[in-house]
Amino acid sequence: MPATAPQSDLATAGRYVMSIDVGGTFTDFVLFDTASGEVVGFHKLLTDPQQPARPVITGWRDLLTRAEASVPRTVYDAVHSTTLITNAIVERRGAKTVLLTTGGFRDVLEIGTEQMYDIFDLFAPYPPPLIPRSLRWEVNERVTRDGVVLEELDEHEVRALLPHMAAEGVESVAVSLLHAYRNPDHEHEVEEIIASAFPGMAVSLSSRAAPLVGEYERTSTVAADAYVKPLVRRYVSSLVEELRDLGFDRPLSMVLSSGGITTAQAAMEYPIRLLESGPAAGAFAAGFYGRLTGHDDVLSLDMGGTTAKACLVEGGTPAVTHMLEVDRVHRFKPGSGLPIMVPTIDLIEIGAGGGSIAHINPLGLVNVGPQSAGADPGPACYARGGEQPTVTDANLLLGYLDPAYFLGGRMSLDPELAERAIKERIARPLGISATEAAWGIYAIVNENMAQAARTHIIERNRDPRDLVLVAFGGAGPAHALPVAQILGISTVVVPLGAGVASATGALTAPISLPFARSYMTLLDGCDWSAVDRLFEEMGREALAALHGSDDSPSDVQFRKAVDLRFAGQYHELRIDISPDIRAASAAGQIESDFRERYAEVYGRVPSGLRVEALNWHLVAELPRRTLTLLSRSVQSVDHRTALKGKREVYFAEPEPGRRPGTLRVSVYDRYRLQPGMAFDGPCIVEEREATVVVPPGSRVSIDEYCNVVLEVGN
Repeated sequence: MPATAPQSDLATAGRYVMSIDVGGTFTDFVLFDTASGEVVGFHKLLTDPQQPARPVITGWRDLLTRAEASVPRTVYDAVHSTTLITNAIVERRGAKTVLLTTGGFRDVLEIGTEQMYDIFDLFAPYPPPLIPRSLRWEVNERVTRDGVVLEELDEHEVRALLPHMAAEGVESVAVSLLHAYRNPDHEHEVEEIIASAFPGMAVSLSSRAAPLVGEYERTSTVAADAYVKPLVRRYVSSLVEELRDLGFDRPLSMVLSSGGITTAQAAMEYPIRLLESGPAAGAFAAGFYGRLTGHDDVLSLDMGGTTAKACLVEGGTPAVTHMLEVDRVHRFKPGSGLPIMVPTIDLIEIGAGGGSIAHINPLGLVNVGPQSAGADPGPACYARGGEQPTVTDANLLLGYLDPAYFLGGRMSLDPELAERAIKERIARPLGISATEAAWGIYAIVNENMAQAARTHIIERNRDPRDLVLVAFGGAGPAHALPVAQILGISTVVVPLGAGVASATGALTAPISLPFARSYMTLLDGCDWSAVDRLFEEMGREALAALHGSDDSPSDVQFRKAVDLRFAGQYHELRIDISPDIRAASAAGQIESDFRERYAEVYGRVPSGLRVEALNWHLVAELPRRTLTLLSRSVQSVDHRTALKGKREVYFAEPEPGRRPGTLRVSVYDRYRLQPGMAFDGPCIVEEREATVVVPPGSRVSIDEYCNVVLEVGN
């Protein structure tokens, strides 16, 4: 097994910790022996879009068999991250859902904020609402923005809608009533009526899913929550049941979009909080490996089979934002997607994965993605019925992948099918060779990722040249160096087990629960006792939610924040509040911090404007898991002992001044590389779940933790 071995401070002698990351194309596994601190194994299987629990159970068994564990009950802890929720929304595979809303607000999902995301395009498209107009129904009731009831809920009207729900075959109900974030009583009444008529019906309330001001964003969030709730309930409940049959009777932990950990039960109640679960775990992996190698500020490049994610990690921890957009029409244009008001790791995601489909657009140019072949049928080279050329097909044709060693030899790739797809769909229409077309696909997807990463970095006022790139995911290491070259990054770190690194990241995430309440007020007229009561209320809710954990209430740490803006503005900034003092005592410091932050973001602070507060946030957090990799002494070792062969590989510039062409390069076995080894590119470094492509001019070294550290050539 690998020479480096994570250890957990939550270890229980003789038991294992399993981490699972279910992506759109692959399902990844990492298994740790908490008694010895050894990595028992990494594993990767194709995801089953129809029955995603199936590969989870298969992989679970595979790893335990490999570990010679005769009793599955030896798995003491299991952590799960996933992109299933995002994929269900983007692919519109959710449940048939009804929206119940206050009379007059039926069309809020289409009216939105009435802001154009592109002021130069009068016909700029938007993604269609998850709930069609025919299933958006109004009920009579009215609550003011202060929570005062102007008109009681018409219960008879709600009951009159029940037969229509049955006739439509509704699976889920989203309830978003006006100002329910201030007074949720009417939403609770609607829930009780539906529950009495349809026990077990999935119901999502905006006052629980997103109890915040912002009618459009709140309604969009609860609609998405209800849309995926039946799917998540079926998946998680069946997975928990099958794991119990295997002997795993411990609670299954789930990674939140914010990077925290929650229970499987809470995940089924609020599935929208898992929207960016998998990418969040990947961001934590980048932070972990960055700290491990002495780099606090890193850029993560997580390229899987369906998407690529880039995340700026500063100080070893990824930033969290209060809202994200899913299913954007234009990936770099905020406002062109569906807003989801949940805390999430601040990252950028694009349709650039191994399964991303290459095609010729109406202008005769090659585009790559965002459509993906996914796991079924997958790239053409999978020989599972796919006919569209993908990034994986291009990588295979260029010689970057070994057709006999994909997934460690458990799956074979067909180069002829890859060449046929690229030749018929790309090369022949453009009048170029299949190899040139493959290189074009490779270069375009690298530019797409670099462009997205640059946008993400510059928006946060950072220079990419000051960062180290941490590359992982099944396809990330094959594309990392060209992306780094485009960005001007000089060092790339590829961790051991890079193909399943997101699963490793999930093991470093804290048990963390976010809470928020809206209370709009001018700071100079704020009722600070009301703010303190809000924090106390959220604190009690947090402790109740964490009740029954292995940690005592004294272990819970709280973080407070508030969203502020100048009165009359539309966008706000989040400002941290010291957690150990009451908000009333921190009033002056809160305003001072806001003005300072405003100057950092916008360059100047307007005078004569009052400061307004919108939302108050509390995060309850238990101590983070700590994984310590066992280092090995760096020695002078001949790298040729890790050589496994040679093969022809295509590069755009094989040698200075030489035209594009192939070189016969060395291929190294990742598992035989030892700390202290160093050698120059061009070469290939292979492990079971990922392949590192090292172009000419770059240098490879192996550090004390068996990470591949790459010095990027010019």
